[in-house]
Amino acid sequence: MGMLPCQKEEVKVVLGVLIVFVWSATCLAETISASFVFGDSLYDVGNNNYITSLAKANYPPNGIDFGKPTGRFTNGRTVPDILGLRLGLEDYTPPYLAPTTVGPVILKGVNYASGGAGILNETGKIFVGRINMDEQLDNFANTRHDIISQIGESATQDLFSGALFSITMGSNDFLTNYLSPVLSKLEQKLVSPEEFVGHYLIPRYKGQLKRLYVMGARKIVVANVGPIGCIPNVRDTNSSLARTNECVGLANHLANIFNNQLKGLLQDLNNSLEGSTFVYADVNRIFEEILDNFKSYGFDNADSACCRLAGKHGGIVPCGPPSKVCADRSKYVFWDPYHPSDNVNKLIAERFMSGDTKEISPTNLRTLFKL
Repeated sequence: MGMLPCQKEEVKVVLGVLIVFVWSATCLAETISASFVFGDSLYDVGNNNYITSLAKANYPPNGIDFGKPTGRFTNGRTVPDILGLRLGLEDYTPPYLAPTTVGPVILKGVNYASGGAGILNETGKIFVGRINMDEQLDNFANTRHDIISQIGESATQDLFSGALFSITMGSNDFLTNYLSPVLSKLEQKLVSPEEFVGHYLIPRYKGQLKRLYVMGARKIVVANVGPIGCIPNVRDTNSSLARTNECVGLANHLANIFNNQLKGLLQDLNNSLEGSTFVYADVNRIFEEILDNFKSYGFDNADSACCRLAGKHGGIVPCGPPSKVCADRSKYVFWDPYHPSDNVNKLIAERFMSGDTKEISPTNLRTLFKL
């Protein structure tokens, strides 16, 4: 009988008896049981299509390289889209709110991410509807119950143990909360950046991540907050830097405060929660390296939106039907005022897969799923 392409033979002699072991290390190294995704518009694949919200992307030219608009806030795929396929899934993880995300489909994973979402429930009020992290966890609890009803509790825990849990949260807690034009002047007078992060964001996030662990998650990849001071929207809405190509220092400073505390939080959770692997994915470092060396990655533009309508950097108006789209989307780091292009998401996903410990720690995904 022929072996599968990824199988190997190991021949051993035990007590004089020749034994042939057939194993599938290569397959197991790059195969996950399922993918469960939590986050904001960086990871949303269409949940906001089903709620009343100003944060939507289910219209052109969004999805122009995906084949159609789906609710993804980019021209192509999200980072978890790419990771899921790289790790052996046969299709993209569907949005929780889609009516077709039921039955056996959920056994391969579900995406709960929502554009405008944050760690804090009050984050993103400017968008009206959004599904913040607490509610996303409520939705996962519903999925968990449905999976248990299909395959039983023991098999469900086995499924979760072999699954990838991806999370990106925090950007909106700054952009549409602490730094919001409506709230920022009052809030910044009352609460320092250090207090906002240390007394509000990190303790709430800790509780949310522990709740995910209690519900069965074991391999949890948590992306930090990228250099939000460099996105086209923040460049264009900060008048003091409107005539320069610099990033906005305050926004990046806030991200760095959060990221430093997040890394410590994940280390603490790894030490205190038995059997857990919380992976710190340093998107901030990866993205800054891309911005600093964008030409070496094949990009021509690292500060403006490809899909643009107004603003020096195209950062004033969200991407939509009236927007103009750049001639070559592969040459732009940013797709729209807030989000990276498909090409950047591919680079980030590759670093998640194979990066060193400066980019993703304590282990990259290739090593994590070999274990």
